[in-house]
Amino acid sequence: MDKVAPTAAEAVADVHDGASIAVGGFGLSGVPTVLIQALLNRGATDLSVVSNNCGAMDTGLSVLLSAGRISRVTGSYIGSNEEFARQYLAGELELELIPQGSLAERLRAGGSGIPAFYTPAGVGTQVAEGGLPWRYDGRGGVAVASPPKEVRGFDGVPHVLEHAITTDFALVRAARGDRHGNLVFRRAARNFNPLAAMAGRTAVAEVEELVEPGEIDPDHVHLPGVFVQRVVPLTPEQAADKRIEKRTVTEVDA
Repeated sequence: MDKVAPTAAEAVADVHDGASIAVGGFGLSGVPTVLIQALLNRGATDLSVVSNNCGAMDTGLSVLLSAGRISRVTGSYIGSNEEFARQYLAGELELELIPQGSLAERLRAGGSGIPAFYTPAGVGTQVAEGGLPWRYDGRGGVAVASPPKEVRGFDGVPHVLEHAITTDFALVRAARGDRHGNLVFRRAARNFNPLAAMAGRTAVAEVEELVEPGEIDPDHVHLPGVFVQRVVPLTPEQAADKRIEKRTVTEVDA
């Protein structure tokens, strides 16, 4: 039952070329930066990543992206990541862009054993009708476009069929975790991390604080350990390393 891995490098040692990986985080909140760096050092390439966004500045998934290790992204937000946009428009990267709520539910469904579901999100758009550019040809044309999806009416309202997402691995970050893999997330870090872990067949969690089993009140557990296979405790320095994408400050009158 002790799921603690000695190092981040050992925790991701079996991530192979071509693996699919669900990665937690919302913006720069709750991003498993230590595991991502370990994966970069491992050298795995041709990775298919499922994540809300693909990192920002020079942190998070941006380090894998800039190194050319990612071949496909399933996400809901490109944001201000210029390298992400450049690779996508140049045809170097395939991107399945989907509504944020649909992404969250596709991950949750995958972890819950639900193969597909219907949602009104995307009806009447290219999300349902197809034609979204998944990959460009590098000359301004579309090399691969999204296929049309099934649309079905419920109570007179059209809904589009979305398939669940499961991945080979999942990388997440939690505020607290015990040796059995039970996790607690903090604020916005809870948005996608539990869902990403549920979707991964092998989920690896880096935790800012490692505690012994029983120290987390069962009522306070956000993700049960049944969904987590490996736990990596962070050093105090690693736990405190939290980036801010856009710092806004207010001047105080003297």
